[in-house]
Amino acid sequence: MNFDKKTLIGTAGILVFATVLGVSSVRMDNSEFVKNSTYGIVSSAGANAAFGNGNQTSAGVNGAVGVVGTDGVVVGQGYDLTYGYTNLGLCNVEEGNLNVRKEASASSAVVGKMTRYAACEILGEENGFYQIKSGNVEGYVSAEFIITGDEAWTIAHEEAKLMATVDTEALRVRLEPTTESITLALVNQDDDFVVLEQLEGWIKIEVDDYEGYISADYAIVDMKLKTGNTMKELTYGNGISSTRVDLVNFALQFVGNRYVWGGESLTNGVDCSGFTMKVYQQFGIYLPHYSGSQPSYGTKISRDQIRPGDLIFYGNGSSINHVAIYIGNGQVVHASNARDGIKISNAFYRTPVCIVSYLP
Repeated sequence: MNFDKKTLIGTAGILVFATVLGVSSVRMDNSEFVKNSTYGIVSSAGANAAFGNGNQTSAGVNGAVGVVGTDGVVVGQGYDLTYGYTNLGLCNVEEGNLNVRKEASASSAVVGKMTRYAACEILGEENGFYQIKSGNVEGYVSAEFIITGDEAWTIAHEEAKLMATVDTEALRVRLEPTTESITLALVNQDDDFVVLEQLEGWIKIEVDDYEGYISADYAIVDMKLKTGNTMKELTYGNGISSTRVDLVNFALQFVGNRYVWGGESLTNGVDCSGFTMKVYQQFGIYLPHYSGSQPSYGTKISRDQIRPGDLIFYGNGSSINHVAIYIGNGQVVHASNARDGIKISNAFYRTPVCIVSYLP
């Protein structure tokens, strides 16, 4: 990776700015020392060093300490830019998703899915598969679809987002940064959300396809990469119709596809209600493209009555702003936001406004 002009070097948590004058480029490689003889600057890149193109970065053994953007401004300072990975791999699929399998075989059961540039820790290699851990997903993926080495780190620094992780059992998302503001949603411990802005005592976050504020006292902020989605083995007991099973399997094939506000294409982009509308349309049920109107076309049920294929509506009190398809085993599939696209989540990562059944 070649660096010209201003380069940020991280050494044991110390920032060193080297202005390379009279030298066309300086090459910095993992686990090597780099020296600019003109200015006498010496830096250890570290065993896990990584450098980016558009955002020039250095991530050493103790974690990178900053990023120099293309405008020369240092961003991400103080965050761990190794993102918690030692042997980083990134999913390399153009669209859709990569199956994470239980064993190193293309016929093995699917235990999770990874979308484009989702990160994983590579634990080993077997029969053309990498053994990986990505978020809560552990299993095997085809090695041909995983980017590794310097290329992986370069992409990682471009794709990483500042995220807030909920650090309490339940946390209110408010419309405004004050405890007197109305509650938009309740989110749960360990859930991650994109940080849009940090204020004194408050963090503005993106929840699905809307924005709100959480207390900074109950969240941990750090740079993070996307990870895989756990997909629990879908099992259906007595009384689950074949229509419900078929609908769930149909919806799951679009995991990893794009989120587009107002979109109605399962392949080119949908929003949350567009996703449910188009999936149900395939099974002869025609819903409007508005999440607030969709419940009136079905029968409201209680949480203990929920079955695969039912819709869960989320929002503030009786006001609905998001919808997802229940797939069984405590999970939903939904068009979340522009960053995550269509994904699998815990069914109760937010408090539902109502649950509605449309199917026999």
